[in-house]
Amino acid sequence: MSVRHGGRATGGFDAPEAGARLRATRLALWAVALILAVRQLAVVLTTPGNERLTDLETWIGPEGVLHVKGSIYASTEFTGTPFGGLVLRPLTRWAEAALGWSWTFGSLLLVVALGVVAARALPRPVGRRTSLLAAPVAVSLLMLSLPVRNDLWLGQTSITPVLLVLLGCFSVRGQRASGLCIGVAAALQPTVLLFVPLLWFTDRRRTARAVAATFAACTALAWAALPHDSYTYWVHHLAGAGLGGRADALANQSLHGALLRLGLTGHLEAALYLLLAAAVAVLALRRAVRYARDGQLLLAVAVTGCAAIAVSPTTWQHQLLWLLLALVGRAGRRASDRYVWPVAVVLLTTLPATMMLPEMSWMYPLRDNLVLLAALAAATAVPFLPRTSPYYREPVPAEYAPQPPARFRRVPLLPYLRRVLSRPNLLLELLLLRVTYAAYQQVRLAATGGTISGGRARAEHHGRMVLDLERFLHLDIEHAVNRAVAKTGWLREFFVFYYESFHFVVPLTILGVLYWRRPADYRWARASLGFATLLALVGFWLFPLAPPRLMPTLGIIDTVHGVQDFAKPDYGTLTALTNQYAAMPSLHFGWSLWCGVVIAVVAPRWWMKALGLLHPFLTLSTIIATGNHWVLDAVGGAVVVGAGFGLSYVFQGPRAARTPGVLPVPGRHPALARTDFR
Repeated sequence: MSVRHGGRATGGFDAPEAGARLRATRLALWAVALILAVRQLAVVLTTPGNERLTDLETWIGPEGVLHVKGSIYASTEFTGTPFGGLVLRPLTRWAEAALGWSWTFGSLLLVVALGVVAARALPRPVGRRTSLLAAPVAVSLLMLSLPVRNDLWLGQTSITPVLLVLLGCFSVRGQRASGLCIGVAAALQPTVLLFVPLLWFTDRRRTARAVAATFAACTALAWAALPHDSYTYWVHHLAGAGLGGRADALANQSLHGALLRLGLTGHLEAALYLLLAAAVAVLALRRAVRYARDGQLLLAVAVTGCAAIAVSPTTWQHQLLWLLLALVGRAGRRASDRYVWPVAVVLLTTLPATMMLPEMSWMYPLRDNLVLLAALAAATAVPFLPRTSPYYREPVPAEYAPQPPARFRRVPLLPYLRRVLSRPNLLLELLLLRVTYAAYQQVRLAATGGTISGGRARAEHHGRMVLDLERFLHLDIEHAVNRAVAKTGWLREFFVFYYESFHFVVPLTILGVLYWRRPADYRWARASLGFATLLALVGFWLFPLAPPRLMPTLGIIDTVHGVQDFAKPDYGTLTALTNQYAAMPSLHFGWSLWCGVVIAVVAPRWWMKALGLLHPFLTLSTIIATGNHWVLDAVGGAVVVGAGFGLSYVFQGPRAARTPGVLPVPGRHPALARTDFR
């Protein structure tokens, strides 16, 4: 399986200017990778000694299980194979002297080597741009990934088996040498033995035999040196099952862990686990053999690796690097579908699962096993395209509207962001929407130090500043309006209902309708809303502001949450984990104004436009009447929304006119049908 994938440069990058830009981009990407590596090194080494490299300290520290006499599995702290313990034991004295710098720096070098080898293993033909940029991009993604960060933080060794497999498959010359590398990896991580049938059925039988022989020799050596520990690992703990943390913990992203979390136990769980593991292994190996014969050897390795982590009794977070390698697979015939799989893989391997799915109890089983489900999908379900498919290199291109003329000569600043007429991929849109909103929540919370009460004094000081300015401008109507509404029962209930019900419903409804009926307008509206929200986050960070209802001496009645104890205010069920001092600018009003503008622009009837513009007026009345915002907060919301529309215009140009014709990408799929989006 040792195959070179260098490939000569292809494509239109022969011009000196293009080559210079490409080299500059490559240097910039390597600089990013270096910064990320330095950051990881600094994070580990600046952490107190008792909180970093905890697994490594447990193994080879002064009182570590590999340093003292007795069984290495006496405390179940060590979860590696007996061969792994045999290899690490001689390093204990050296590691004690340099437990931080040397181990962490060496691990970072392994990550760089892994990224470079993976980049060189990309299937041919490889264009010049890809060949130059793939390595720094791969290294950067690895540095950002949770498995690598977890490995560096704990002082684990899970990078080594993955690197050994890739070296054996793509870099080492000679089938026996390749088998030696993969066999050592299997001795460290037994489920790597799944690569034996992959090698066998792709006519690399000498390598497969070398893998099996190396694994057997390493295991026998460990058994001879550590007979009691080998019996404990291979017989008593069934190849490591039961070592380390609880098998049903969320960190165990394997089929065995998922079944335990679903409440299955005993013989039923064991039988079902073995049945599912066998089915996953067979399906994954059939797919991997097909991709290997198709010339996509790196994808075949990734599919086999994903199956290995799924069928293992325990698969901890630092062992999930195989999923990131599955990024190389291409799925989707349309250009708009091509990014779904890579974006999903990058997000799943770099962000916690809680950011992928909302906090809903019925989604907990899905969220708790999200990484496992992604690995299973990569191994058995995702329809990766063969290289013989006409869509492998040339997906069906997006359909573009003619660019309307702009008032300014340099608009749009980013001409490649032309107005696309076809719908974007719905799954990708929902995924990005969820991640963006989760990031929005985190930024709001972090703006006050990570707690709902953090920064209270500063926020109240800003509140007094805003009140003084409103009094100077004669805009301080909050107290009068709030008192008048609080005394009128039906009006109070109406504003409370409006405040709690329409903030999310109306924007999501508009986006949904535009997505289905007006895709080009959907992209324009979505971009404007995203820019406005991003600018609002800057405001939350720089200017935390207490709303009128949380100003102790103002006498505002909180009609939504009830009477407040300002020492321990009740923020309500939906806002208990968000920053209540994110009042300036008001996104309640800003999002409603965005809704009104979008409806006024795209609605075909005058009464629809009028109804749309009524929404921001009612929202403004609601946020003042309920004491949730100052008048100037609404002004700030209007400013960021206007800026959002402005940035969309500057970067993408004017809103696309709906025409019966479309502009396909030149040279691709000329038979695209003309579509009427009226």
